[in-house]
Amino acid sequence: MIDRARLAAGLEAERATHRERTPESRRLFDAADHLFGRVPMTWMNKWAGGYPLYLEAARGNRITDVDGHEYVDFALGDTGSMAGHSPAATVAAVQRRIGELGGITTMMPSEDAEWVAADLTRRFGLPLWSFSLTATDANRWALRVARMVTGRPKVMAFSYCYHGSVDETFVITGPDGGTAPRGGNVGPAYPVAESTRVAEFNDLASVEAGLAHGDVAVLIMEPALTNIGIVLPEPGFLQGCRDLCTKYGTLLLIDETHTISAGPGGCTAAWGLQPDIFVIGKSIGGGIPSGAYGITEAVADAVRNHPEADLVDVGGVGGTLAGNVLSTAAMRATLGEVLTQANFDHMIELATRFREGVEAVLSTHNVDWSIAQLGARAEYRFCAPAPRTGTESAAAHDDEIEEYLHLYLSNRGVLITPFHNMALMCPETTAADVDLHSALFGEAVAGIV
Repeated sequence: MIDRARLAAGLEAERATHRERTPESRRLFDAADHLFGRVPMTWMNKWAGGYPLYLEAARGNRITDVDGHEYVDFALGDTGSMAGHSPAATVAAVQRRIGELGGITTMMPSEDAEWVAADLTRRFGLPLWSFSLTATDANRWALRVARMVTGRPKVMAFSYCYHGSVDETFVITGPDGGTAPRGGNVGPAYPVAESTRVAEFNDLASVEAGLAHGDVAVLIMEPALTNIGIVLPEPGFLQGCRDLCTKYGTLLLIDETHTISAGPGGCTAAWGLQPDIFVIGKSIGGGIPSGAYGITEAVADAVRNHPEADLVDVGGVGGTLAGNVLSTAAMRATLGEVLTQANFDHMIELATRFREGVEAVLSTHNVDWSIAQLGARAEYRFCAPAPRTGTESAAAHDDEIEEYLHLYLSNRGVLITPFHNMALMCPETTAADVDLHSALFGEAVAGIV
């Protein structure tokens, strides 16, 4: 299917082009002697080509690098900028907060927080909310709450799931079917099998086998896996998880930090999900660090009635900067004026066009890859049919093909997310942008078959 010799030659040519066209990015990278890994966060080294592009400016779905090249951006901060880069409403709200009103962190609330919480209730159904700066923090705190109110020590997570840098969720299914650590987790505090039971996505038998032990406080899950390629739920799977959690007295935590791409209320609204705890982050602040978790009245009552709960002072939940007035102002503007139904309709229509363009290329060249779409988000995977579990999706990874495609696109002015092959639409994305990707993707595939 893929000519590996042509792939190797094409990859070397694209690496050379990358070096030739981005000398200023390379110079800045080489000069970054005081940054660990030469980047502000070591994951920035995931950009293809040996070093990342350096940012000069970004607006809407356009990025300009320090070498003066403009790119159509389908990465959009890996969902953090799903509202587009510097959306006008968010910028205005942030500028007003900082300039006219003053204040960023005061350890005091403003009325924006209640507005945002009410809007999150409208979108996702959970009645009570608390804020963080990241979805990672929201997940960490939510897991603590779940263990406290259930009195159970363990959580359940899916093999190759992603919920930020949360120790309990770096799991895969081991050779014996039990919990094994996912490779690459840095300095875990304890063996992950001590805290977590693993299950396979789309496999209700594995979920029930873990919950039947009676020691699982909470099942944490995305409605569709996203950070290992998009793995969509099969019919009945999500309702089956809800039913099993109810049966075994386990709380259900839905993390929609990525899957809000399904619509204004994410998969929870679109598919009628019923979580006990809900986590959201990234996109809702329009690029300003933001996160939140919501809980049901039943969970809230259990917290209120717990004799040893200390959430006001040192209970392990919270942070000085969490819920600051800058982030709540940004969330109010982004949710109220940018991540609207009309904009989602536009974004989902374009993601459908993106998926159909990729499917046409794969059919034309008889390539056995697949592409999955989740609302405004789409991603191709180097196998067909599409993976149905995280383990299957991980097995489909191919470093050489991925780097070749990323470099082919970026060398011609298109970016997709560096961690995998995800493309996301924002309100400023156009049909012409999507068609440009389709044409370049077709050329890239033609060069290696």
